[in-house]
Amino acid sequence: MNASPGPLSIGVLALQGAYGAHAKALIALGAIPRLVRVPKELEGLDGLIMPGGESTTMLKFLERNAFFDILQTYVKSTPTFGTCAGAILLATHVEGPAQRSLAALDITVERNAYGRQIDSTILTSDTALPGGPLEMVFIRAPRITRTGPTVETLATRDGFPTLVRSGHLLAATFHPELSGDPRVHQLFLNLVREHQSTA
Repeated sequence: MNASPGPLSIGVLALQGAYGAHAKALIALGAIPRLVRVPKELEGLDGLIMPGGESTTMLKFLERNAFFDILQTYVKSTPTFGTCAGAILLATHVEGPAQRSLAALDITVERNAYGRQIDSTILTSDTALPGGPLEMVFIRAPRITRTGPTVETLATRDGFPTLVRSGHLLAATFHPELSGDPRVHQLFLNLVREHQSTA
């Protein structure tokens, strides 16, 4: 066993959304980001981030090259972190209105639950993460209205989960890449290492 493992190679789904900010956050933590636009670019990754954006637009891109079906299989076994639209894609159930999803993470998500872009906000609140209150940037955020028995809630807003984990999957309804706080991305990197050690 290596005393100091090499840097993690983390894919960032780069179909739409703030994927560049995720890449910068990963670099700052010593990981190697790789932008993923086609299925073959998933090969050799230690984990994947699906960023925010517009989930319906992402679905249109994923319908090409059988990408949706490939990704649905991929996230079942590879650590994946979905933020905002990415969290919607990971959810088993999507409402407001209903839409297709990867159905990997046992949560129900209500789209645009907090209103339109004008209703976006930044909140600071206590979470299960060490290090004090966490800044959470919400932009046309979805709301997690139900979590399954294997899903752990790590942060909330108005009593609704905003950061959840289940096994090798992590989801946030806010945008950690738009905050200067690296703890959520570090949490995902820790999750990837943990997954590797138990694989």
